[in-house]
Amino acid sequence: MRIVTATAVALALVGAAAPAATAHQPATDGIWRTDGYGTVLSIRNGTLQEYQTTAVSCIAGDTARRTGPGTYTTPGGGTVFTVRTRGDRDRASVGLDGDVGERNLRRMTELPDACAPSAPGGPLASFDVFWQSFEENYPFFAAKGIDWHAVRDRYRPTVHEGTTPDELFAVFSKMVEPLHDAHVAVFDVDADADGIPDRAFAQVRPGTVRPDGRLDAKVKKFVVERDLKDARNVQDFAAGRITYADLPGGRGYLRISGFGGYAGDGASYAAELAELDKTLDTILDRERTRHLKGLVIDLRINGGGSDAMGLHLAGRLTDTPYLAYSKRARNDPADPTRHTRPQPLYVTPAQGPRYTGPVAVLTGGSTVSAGETFTQALMDRPGRTVRIGQPTQGVFSDVMVRKLPNGMSVWLPNEELLTRSGRTFDGAGIPPHLTEPVFTKEEFDRNEDSAFDRAVEVLRD
Repeated sequence: MRIVTATAVALALVGAAAPAATAHQPATDGIWRTDGYGTVLSIRNGTLQEYQTTAVSCIAGDTARRTGPGTYTTPGGGTVFTVRTRGDRDRASVGLDGDVGERNLRRMTELPDACAPSAPGGPLASFDVFWQSFEENYPFFAAKGIDWHAVRDRYRPTVHEGTTPDELFAVFSKMVEPLHDAHVAVFDVDADADGIPDRAFAQVRPGTVRPDGRLDAKVKKFVVERDLKDARNVQDFAAGRITYADLPGGRGYLRISGFGGYAGDGASYAAELAELDKTLDTILDRERTRHLKGLVIDLRINGGGSDAMGLHLAGRLTDTPYLAYSKRARNDPADPTRHTRPQPLYVTPAQGPRYTGPVAVLTGGSTVSAGETFTQALMDRPGRTVRIGQPTQGVFSDVMVRKLPNGMSVWLPNEELLTRSGRTFDGAGIPPHLTEPVFTKEEFDRNEDSAFDRAVEVLRD
């Protein structure tokens, strides 16, 4: 999910065009760099190796084995990379299962010199890679009023070769704290090698709450007991991540707490998508879509997941193809205003029954990531679509996972999703058409759900 095109390292990364693949060698074999992400891919002998690059580093990332023509899968059936060549064999693209869009690849002759295994791994080297990763990829410093160079000048003198992991974790956390970006996180080294970080630092936009299992369970109980007390056919699907109920008056209620986690831990994207389709085939069957007078889609507690699943669901809500959004990534480490060419992503009507009537979408500050891209994908939906509640969290980019030399890692965004007019909603979130409180203490105390009640009222008109 990564690469940069720094002017200072362009010659080292690009070089001259490599020879075309031989007849016995797959056309995708070779070394490639992507436009707009800090990534180099080495593909040879049935193995894809990712390298995360900056002007000061090159660190091995994911390793995937060939599982089909042009497809490479990480161990345990995790991430699936799909690589496709273009006409001249020196250009290609790579896509990841569950992601939307593709990333352009350009062939290189050899790996950057920094990819040698002898790179330093102490606290200072980790600081420099951490700072440089944001410097080359993070798009929102100006919008957030952050002087990232001043941040380096303040904190780098506090780091030395004797800095402990605890101290370095605290430094990194303080550096990114002012960003208030839910797609930025610092993870401490996994000392137990159990795949679970020892600790993490992350935070959300001020005044909002990060969705988690406890909040989801509390809200779900409240909604079922209060909002759905007179509903029929209340049913959970997809490991409890999706709830549907028939409301009085011929309306429906669809609650989605995430775009993933439907088929159990470690399930492939294909298995997740199959479970989503099975759920939607049951909920939006021919009989219900024919008679439904309105649909409430509740995204107020939605922790995100797969953008592709959001587009897939949107395809059940239209008979007409339309632009969901366009996606672009930061494309110059020295200039945050330069981006890759926006790639348009469309909502395509699904096969089979579709619901095209009025929709009320409930959102709030705990509507995060893929919950927001799905909300954005409904903005130009043909037919009546009304957003009710509070602004979403304000994070739309895929997350870049960056390893650091000392074993720590960091998450950061590098993309923007554009509306038809070129607008983005990063930071502030997508605003509602109709503002109502969302799961405040006062609402809980008074057993009120103003946003839900407003949605029912709107769909009654």
